[in-house]
Amino acid sequence: MIEKNYKPADVEGRIYENWESSGAFKCSQPDRKDADPFCIVIPPPNVTGSLHMGHALNNTLQDILVRFERMRGKDVLWQVGTDHAGIATQMVVERQLMERQQPSRRDMGREAFVKRVWEWKEESGGTIINQLKRLGASCDWSRERFTMDEGLSKAVLKVFVELYRAGLIYKDKRLVNWDTQFLSAISDLEVIQTETKGNLWHFKYPLEDDPETFITVATTRPETMLGDTAVAVHPEDERYRDLVGKHVILPLVGRRIPIVADEYSDPEKGTGAVKITPAHDFNDFEVGRRHHLPLINILDANGAMALRDNAEFKDGVEASRELAETLQLHGVDRFKARKAIVERMEALGLLEKIEPHVNMVPHGDRSNTVIEPFLTDQWYVNAKEMSYVPIAAVQTGRTEFVPKQWENTFYHWMENIQPWCISRQLWWGHQIPAWYGPDDKVFVAESEDEAVAEALAYYVVNSVLTKEEADAIAEDEDKRANFLTRDPDVLDTWFSSALWPFSTLGWPDETRELKRFYPTNVLVTGFDIIFFWVARMMMMGHQFMDEVPFKTVYIHALVRDEKGAKMSKSKGNVMDPLELIDEYGADALRFTLAAMAAQGRDIKLAVSRVEGYRNFATKLWNSARFAEMNGAATVANFDPKSAKVTLNKWIAHETAKAFAEVAEAIEALRFNDAANAAYRFVWNIYCDWYIELTKPILTGPDGAAKDETRAMTAWVRDEICKLLHPFMPFITEELWAVTATQPRAGALITTAWPKYEGLADEAAEAEIGWVIDLITEIRSVRAEMNVAPATLAPLALVSVSEATQERVGRWGDLIKRLARLSGIDFVDAAPQSAVQIVIRGEVAALPLAGIIDIAAERLRLEKELAKIAGEVERVEKKLGNADFVKRAPEEVIEGEREKLADAEAKRAKFREALERLKSAA
Repeated sequence: MIEKNYKPADVEGRIYENWESSGAFKCSQPDRKDADPFCIVIPPPNVTGSLHMGHALNNTLQDILVRFERMRGKDVLWQVGTDHAGIATQMVVERQLMERQQPSRRDMGREAFVKRVWEWKEESGGTIINQLKRLGASCDWSRERFTMDEGLSKAVLKVFVELYRAGLIYKDKRLVNWDTQFLSAISDLEVIQTETKGNLWHFKYPLEDDPETFITVATTRPETMLGDTAVAVHPEDERYRDLVGKHVILPLVGRRIPIVADEYSDPEKGTGAVKITPAHDFNDFEVGRRHHLPLINILDANGAMALRDNAEFKDGVEASRELAETLQLHGVDRFKARKAIVERMEALGLLEKIEPHVNMVPHGDRSNTVIEPFLTDQWYVNAKEMSYVPIAAVQTGRTEFVPKQWENTFYHWMENIQPWCISRQLWWGHQIPAWYGPDDKVFVAESEDEAVAEALAYYVVNSVLTKEEADAIAEDEDKRANFLTRDPDVLDTWFSSALWPFSTLGWPDETRELKRFYPTNVLVTGFDIIFFWVARMMMMGHQFMDEVPFKTVYIHALVRDEKGAKMSKSKGNVMDPLELIDEYGADALRFTLAAMAAQGRDIKLAVSRVEGYRNFATKLWNSARFAEMNGAATVANFDPKSAKVTLNKWIAHETAKAFAEVAEAIEALRFNDAANAAYRFVWNIYCDWYIELTKPILTGPDGAAKDETRAMTAWVRDEICKLLHPFMPFITEELWAVTATQPRAGALITTAWPKYEGLADEAAEAEIGWVIDLITEIRSVRAEMNVAPATLAPLALVSVSEATQERVGRWGDLIKRLARLSGIDFVDAAPQSAVQIVIRGEVAALPLAGIIDIAAERLRLEKELAKIAGEVERVEKKLGNADFVKRAPEEVIEGEREKLADAEAKRAKFREALERLKSAA
């Protein structure tokens, strides 16, 4: 007996444990050795992470795909693992040490600290893995990987060494995003641009040959002026054309710097002249390269002024009282120095004005400190050289982006690609396999022993060491340990994750999984890491596997709040997927996300939507209880093609149609279309219509029709479990078990996706479809015309075919009951005062005279139309305001567009109703 209520909390954990213990998620099962492979690699969540709504969407969509393909008989591998998350993990452990009043990272030393991080990882890391299981993710957990496990570390070392030897990895001094709290370079993705109210300071720089004449520059960062090496003006700016090639004297320093012509300067912005500080601004760095300007770094790693022993800063500058006073800023924090510099410029009469200014200031996403463009020695990958093949792969269709418009983003990033900074000044991560000799000569190798051997050979060949000295070093462990110094930096976590599609499959070893599952089929990910992860996986895949790593890249949208705003803790609008699972069950959340995952459109998630799909699960459960209470049970070897009852032929036809629609949509990665097709079939076709139309048979006398209808009801119920399983795995697996009147062949998760032949029945669809369309249209008209539910109305069918008359003979009583009709007549012409509707090419008329006040109803509709017209005009005017569109937040604009679409849809509906009333006049 099926329980009265479905309780997800009582079911989901038990079902998941059964799936996992039975090996249902594992790839390469014996029965699938000849099956086509299907592989997805999970975007590895940070080991410090916990499930957020983006994870829930991403993994729900992946799970729909892998469950679907598993049911279709493919050998499915959903490769899972976590990322070591360098900065995030190091920060967690450092905070833990501080809270416990234990020695700090630097106090305990690198080796002890790294050991502590590994301990934390084993004890507390990977919480998100269990949270993914709560979502229902059917990954092959037996193959779980970690970006710093032994195998992946081996792959990282090999890749670094081979790229270095190929000249694709090198060391260079360039600007990086520098976090002054972590004392490390960070990636662009770890930088948050924050709108900040500040000032724009206008400084006057005196011309060298005419100190009473000035060129004015504007800056938001006065402290960086000490590193200025030029002033740039636009080459076509008439105001400054005669000054190009001349020099100014940098105030507070005395440095002689040129005025250069460069298109970077915008004549329409500020004064049209900009200070150029190549060592402290990314755009200025490029200007400096074009004009061969010196790079003068005036900050230290902590964000304090570094002036006193700074040879570049003092180069070419004569000693003066002004310079001596500036040198007093040595060691002063950059923001305190800013205040002092502004005060000095004002005292010298060189501060022209200060304007309030709002600009975007970069902050570290973990430290929340202001990020500094900082000139340092770092390791780089020649990403430009490695970008050509991935670009060609997309151009030729070997890799396809879905939605296709993301290809433009991919091309833009790739065609403007910069060297990829891969080194980080952290302790947690893959330490760079580079060792330095006594003369700083670098030796790159996969192990210290290899590096020592290479170094000794080098120094012997170059007569720095004798062979005897080299042999002595090689044979003495202490001497060997002190001979080379390893680079202390670690690799950017994106470096190891770039190898994810093949390193997780066992590369550099030639494993069976690597041969079988590479390249993978689909990558499901977010747009923000197309460059940081997707492109780099494509680079590495081609470089080391001679093939790009995936055929399709599906870019999912953002999950926003119900008003369209981005979710953030500061706004207080974050929705916790785990809380929603606790409240409504995993299936309801999964189905909500799938149903709203339209390609290229952000999801506006409301709790009410999740609640609504929880009600859908309840509807499904109750339909199974209805079937059970009416004697519908699975009949072994039941063949739906054997059905004789038209209603049963129709539902078999609709079942096959629904499976085809859902399969086609999933294959095209139109998850919302797939979910909505399944929803329409289950709720509208099966629950609302088929069950309703079978009631007279199921409650009628026993016989062949009743037996067939019971068998068909149970068969469709079972097929629905298969249809919904990729979306709602828990409730469908539970129904599969509790509705079994005899042992099933296996769990639902391993049951085959149906292949239907011979179920199409156009005649049955024409008959039952006509009945449903007629009832639906009559109900719609009654609602539009405000006909009271209790009021029975007559129906006139105008010059209809003999086939339609026969249908009325078979279904007339049911039509009258469900459409609230007093009778059905066949007429040659529509009665007066009748609203006409067209059902599959034939006219039906509802005479409403005496039932409603047609004149009053017409007046009501006209008022509604006028009201809606005003709303449409108001929104169109707002959206037509260029200033509003430019300034309003994205979610506000999108909200207005939705209002307009809703209003226009209502207007069309009321116009249709009004036209119907005109026909009744």
